[in-house]
Amino acid sequence: MRKKFIVGNMKMNKLPSEIGPYIERLKPLVKDAEGDVVLCVPSTNIQNAVLHTKGTNIKVGAQNMYWKAQGAFTGAVSPLMIKDLGAEYVLVGHSERRQLFIETDWSVNKKVAAALEYGLTPIVCIGENLEQRAHNRIEEVIIVQLSLALRDIPKHDIHKIIIAYEPLWAIGTGQTPKKEEVNEIIGWVREKIRTSYGEKIAEEMIIQYGGSVNATNSKRFFNMPEIDGGLVGGACLEPEEFAKIINYND
Repeated sequence: MRKKFIVGNMKMNKLPSEIGPYIERLKPLVKDAEGDVVLCVPSTNIQNAVLHTKGTNIKVGAQNMYWKAQGAFTGAVSPLMIKDLGAEYVLVGHSERRQLFIETDWSVNKKVAAALEYGLTPIVCIGENLEQRAHNRIEEVIIVQLSLALRDIPKHDIHKIIIAYEPLWAIGTGQTPKKEEVNEIIGWVREKIRTSYGEKIAEEMIIQYGGSVNATNSKRFFNMPEIDGGLVGGACLEPEEFAKIINYND
């Protein structure tokens, strides 16, 4: 039985001085959570976030990284740096990175491989845009993105990867697909994993939904059999709201 896996993506929000008080408010609210909880913070906040989550059930992740450990890459943050700060997870290929920063399937694949090499768990984001959806290309788009993200990744590492299905048109818009549709789409992803890597890996793999997840709709998504929790954006910025999502069955 897969545990629910709920990730808060704080995006470019919260100062280093603000993340500690935020976590201190969140901790007592989620200490009895049944699922896993991860907070993906700006790289400037990782150290403080790790300090304040120490000894709790909250894990820390980064929102992006470069695929080299070190070198002449001005402004980049490496997987080795993220790991040294104490983070355990990293978002890879978030739609905002793909759209605003020209992230490609090739670079997503490089980052997945690097995250695994340096002991980080990659949370790999895939999803269609509104035009692709209108032309009934959802399955084609997400399966291609998935296949390219996992290209040349050794089979023994596949189970370490988390997939987040996040349709671009739903992120930050307040619009969401029907829960049955999300369940079906994640089922396609799981079936692709099954045919490529086998039944055991497919059944173990965590596949989330992301896209305007909030305290009102989280329960209906998370109680669907194929949906293993969520990647939460704006709704995670207030501890009380994020806690309601984490404790969705209470």
